[in-house]
Amino acid sequence: MDFDGIVIGGGPAGMFAAITAAQRGSRVLLLERNDRLGKKLLITGKGRCNVTNACDNDTVLRNIPRNGRFLFSALAACPPEKVMAFFEDNGCPLKIERGNRVFPVSDRSQSVLECLQKQLRKWNVTVKTDRVRHILTENGVVTGVQTQKEAIRSKWVILATGGVSYPTTGSTGDGYEMAKELGHSVIAPEGSLVPLETAGEDCPAMQGLSLRNVAVRLVNEKNKALYKDFGELLFTHFGVSGPTVLSASSHLKGNCRLVIDLKPALDEGKLDARLLRDLEMYQNRAMENALTDLLPRSMIPVILRRAGIDAQMQANSLTKVQRRALLEQMKGFSVEITGKRPVSEAIITSGGVKVSEVNPKTMESRLVQGLYFAGEILDCDAYTGGFNLQIAWATAMAAGSCAAESAL
Repeated sequence: MDFDGIVIGGGPAGMFAAITAAQRGSRVLLLERNDRLGKKLLITGKGRCNVTNACDNDTVLRNIPRNGRFLFSALAACPPEKVMAFFEDNGCPLKIERGNRVFPVSDRSQSVLECLQKQLRKWNVTVKTDRVRHILTENGVVTGVQTQKEAIRSKWVILATGGVSYPTTGSTGDGYEMAKELGHSVIAPEGSLVPLETAGEDCPAMQGLSLRNVAVRLVNEKNKALYKDFGELLFTHFGVSGPTVLSASSHLKGNCRLVIDLKPALDEGKLDARLLRDLEMYQNRAMENALTDLLPRSMIPVILRRAGIDAQMQANSLTKVQRRALLEQMKGFSVEITGKRPVSEAIITSGGVKVSEVNPKTMESRLVQGLYFAGEILDCDAYTGGFNLQIAWATAMAAGSCAAESAL
């Protein structure tokens, strides 16, 4: 054999799987189609790289809405504290921020990439730039790969090619095709952690407005809440984005509305009392100027129009019925969702290799001996906060360690 094993894909899962297997004595080849490793890793967390989340495994699993149970064994073997220890022990100090999000102290994703590359060199992983076309097998057993340039033999292959989000980083779905060639089912990929498009002109009218500390509910046509969150939201030219929206996108099914409570810290009674105080304080002002202490300026015309209130009306002329309409808008500002933004704009891909066809303890294919999976190619995805990278590390460690042991 040319190598004991081949890892296809030089993203976080691929690099971590290669390091793990090499640490256990395997001669490993890492194949990446781009001219450099970690292209997508460099843009995660707005270029800062949210490495993981400093929480226990139960919390990680609660933040994985899709096939979390499949990851139970992998997370048990590679919990967040183990990931943090790996980076800190190997020259990449970390820090914990709001929501237990873990970042490199440098605030540069480059620091994470450099740490991984240093470990690849330390454990003598061979890295080549080449695009894999096919995984080779004989009688249901992996024998190597066929690249654009050559055939390379190996005892095992780890497929870690990612999904289809951010295709300019190399995530173009190659791995799905290779998996299907070998008989695996692939759940149709779509964007997850992706901004949402809305109907009407209200959101575009507030483009660029960022709201903090708002409560968000995604509700279906029967008014059943599919997801609830608290935090930040951003209005855009096409609709809505921001952390709360990205997580809500994982639950979008059919016709949905996003309902925003602009003042979640105040119940209706307290908010009404606050509104009355402001109306009295600014009683001789036009309504568009009387709400500036309560609402962002760019939102006031939209709220007033929805409540059926003339923006030029004097504050002391507002009726009880109009005040009630205003209150309802502030506690339940609703926008109709028309769909997700393209998958190319998604942070992560939902869908992928069907997990029932993969051994959850080893990440080995149940259909092809010597074939393993790691990272986003699997049909598992999580909310924002470092949980998706935690899935990548955990599945990579399971695949890398089990593949190396199988070769021995």
